[in-house]
Amino acid sequence: MAAWVEQARDLARQFRADAIRMTAAAGSGHPTSALSAAELMAVLLLRHLRYDFANRDHPNNDRLIFSKGHATPLLYPLLAAAGAIPPEELLTYRRYGSRLEGHPTPVLPWVEVATGSLGQGLAIGVGVALAGKYLDRLPYRVWVLHGDSEMAEGAVWEAFEHAAYYRLDNLIAILDVNRLGQRGETMVGWNTAVYAARARAFGWRAIEVDGHDVEAVDRAYAQAVEGVGSGQPAVVIARTVKGKGVSFVEDQNGWHGKALSGEEAARALAELGETPRLQVAVTRPEDLRPAPRPDPRPLELPRYAVGSSVATREAYGDALRALGDARPDVVALDGEVNNSTYAERFARAHPERYFEMYIAEQQMVAAAVGLQSRGWTPFASTFAAFLTRAYDFIRMAAISRANLKLCGSHAGVSIGEDGPSQMGLEDMAMMRAVHGSTVLYPCDANQTAALVAEMADRPGIVYLRTTRMKTPVIYTPGERFPIGGSRVLRSSGDDQVTLVGAGVTTHEALRAADRLAERGIRALVVDCYSVKPIDAATLREAARASGGRVVVAEDHWPEGGLGDAVLEALAGPEATRGGVVPQVVRLAVRAMPGSGTPSEQLAAAGIDAAHIAAAAAALVERPRNNTLPA
Repeated sequence: MAAWVEQARDLARQFRADAIRMTAAAGSGHPTSALSAAELMAVLLLRHLRYDFANRDHPNNDRLIFSKGHATPLLYPLLAAAGAIPPEELLTYRRYGSRLEGHPTPVLPWVEVATGSLGQGLAIGVGVALAGKYLDRLPYRVWVLHGDSEMAEGAVWEAFEHAAYYRLDNLIAILDVNRLGQRGETMVGWNTAVYAARARAFGWRAIEVDGHDVEAVDRAYAQAVEGVGSGQPAVVIARTVKGKGVSFVEDQNGWHGKALSGEEAARALAELGETPRLQVAVTRPEDLRPAPRPDPRPLELPRYAVGSSVATREAYGDALRALGDARPDVVALDGEVNNSTYAERFARAHPERYFEMYIAEQQMVAAAVGLQSRGWTPFASTFAAFLTRAYDFIRMAAISRANLKLCGSHAGVSIGEDGPSQMGLEDMAMMRAVHGSTVLYPCDANQTAALVAEMADRPGIVYLRTTRMKTPVIYTPGERFPIGGSRVLRSSGDDQVTLVGAGVTTHEALRAADRLAERGIRALVVDCYSVKPIDAATLREAARASGGRVVVAEDHWPEGGLGDAVLEALAGPEATRGGVVPQVVRLAVRAMPGSGTPSEQLAAAGIDAAHIAAAAAALVERPRNNTLPA
């Protein structure tokens, strides 16, 4: 017997003991989910992973993603065995302030993406593998430890399909088929042949193995690695036992997510037996560097003549292409609507940095997360309405501390005849709710181009909302629009009401101001192109300057969008400085739209110039009682 075989068995035993100790100390966790994959990770660490743990930024390190993120009682012992963290740190598991959180996040430098919402790890792995094969052009491999329960998620099969389409032979999934999910047996149970048949139908190489036989696992990994160059991704389908190594929990339902008590833990550790602690000298990768990128060039944004009419979605495509010309780190993805989002202009100019994700919005966002983890700057676009399908991936991207640039086109009722299924009416609310996000809504082409440039270096999740209809160009080329700012488009020093808009409603507010002027009412108009962070200081000053009267119009449902952002800005003592309490009227889409022209839709929703002017006039003519007591 080769020496490594016994070492692998001892390492698996150590992983199990660590998992039991750390979860028992925490009083919570998922030890049985860790025990099933102990041999799978022991053999990987000893024999096949190529990683310099002293240099986690080595460009040719293999990547390891725990899609079954609840198996941190296996991931953290693996890091301890590799010398990345001290073994005693394992006992801080799940404590407040510990790096060893219940599910993995990049708080630990060896964790590049957060997992824990099941069914996302393989999809992110597709993005990392795309970077390795087509952009970095490095031979690093992407290993994804995958649970069998999460195979029920549709996003997993989006990942299978896209990995095969892009011939990602550098992607190896390790499927831990331990039969039991949270509440009982999975749909497939231990029928590994079903998983193999499905994987092969998607164009993958499928290798079935006993997941507790270290020699068989080693052969399976070797076979998977030998396929690099074949154009086929590989999945090692390992039949395992949940709770393996502890007789009274092995293959027993009801133990998922439960730590062993003190007495149970002592009994389990006695069964496993004591062995000297192992530390593994993990094989380091070849010292290779990524393919060289062209030198950056000066950014030359598109320029549009004032007075012309251009859709902001078209300006997004032009600006994205220009950004790609200037910056070799920029990549683009789209959900098979690039002739509507205009991302096709980037695709034609830079096909080597464009990835078509077809009608798979979850995979699109996940691939972008994977790409940014390798140092690329991804812009991903689709209809704003369809980004709702990928919201969990966006939420998890924020937990990953990912830097994503998202563009949602066809926002609001102003898209016209297509009807409500195509209208993004929830997008600002959902994007504002994402931790650390930025939400931008330009009203004209030059503003759009400037904001695309601003997006590139903005950390976190950055969302740009664009519209289908053409809008007048009101800003001159080259003007700057810093994130967090706004523009006062009309003011007189004798204003009676403030009109706040963004995107299409900015133009409606300007038209409303003209109508009001005909009635002798002066209106201050604010273009809130930065919805989050919003320019609270300008809004407060505008409210004070107009007697506290504010009308907000938005092409969005009333919940969570521009109106709520303005209300938040006008709340609190800062907004009432000077003794005036703001009175805010909010115009938004409140009834389910149908089909109709853009102008009909805006009028029916009550957010066109006529409705804005009427609301403002009524507010001005309303008896005043909004001053604070002296």
